[in-house]
Amino acid sequence: MKRSEINHYIEDAMEFWDGLGFKLPPYARFSVADWQANAADCREIFDLQLGWDATSFGDPDFLRSGLLLYTLRNGKAGSPEYPKPYAEKIMMVREKQVTPRHFHWYKCEDIINRGGGNLVIELFRADPAANRICGGRFAISVNGMRRELDSGDKLILSPGESCTMEHIHCHKFYGEHGSGSCMIGEVSMVNDDHTDNCFVDGALRFIPVEEDEPVRYPLACEYGRLISVKK
Repeated sequence: MKRSEINHYIEDAMEFWDGLGFKLPPYARFSVADWQANAADCREIFDLQLGWDATSFGDPDFLRSGLLLYTLRNGKAGSPEYPKPYAEKIMMVREKQVTPRHFHWYKCEDIINRGGGNLVIELFRADPAANRICGGRFAISVNGMRRELDSGDKLILSPGESCTMEHIHCHKFYGEHGSGSCMIGEVSMVNDDHTDNCFVDGALRFIPVEEDEPVRYPLACEYGRLISVKK
């Protein structure tokens, strides 16, 4: 992705979420200079990679395959310093903008439509031990009620609805065509995007950035490179 795209889509998300009444932390608008000036007090933010995240999953067209999200809180498994056992994210999912099929080996998560359009989730039964889709029927909790689905079925969440993704639930999602962008929440166990994503179709979670303009809002994965923190 180009830096100009990332800057634009972050500002687009801030405007979208603000219009739905969702407020981000004050540091969501920090520049590199702001982060540097406050670095001594931001160790937890840096260590847990709270903040902005944007990816096209290796697709050259972000609007076709991509995701813009913000990690609001997180912990670190096995860490006495960061014992929080949960994480929370907010995501902007556009119409027909695909997050490719994936599952998690460790993390269980609730996906919540918090406003805007409808979210379409395509679900596939996974075998996490074999890193593959295995097919067949499976149970899933939707709005707190158990449902039986077949691998490949679609689930549509309108605003206010939610579902629980367990390890066997490989999922692909996107905004429903004609319903507008969605504000999607994720409440989960501790999140580690570096070690706990299995993209069954080979998508890339982290992608290189083409620096065609200055950084306005550093991504969480860029803190170590862009901000100097004194030990």
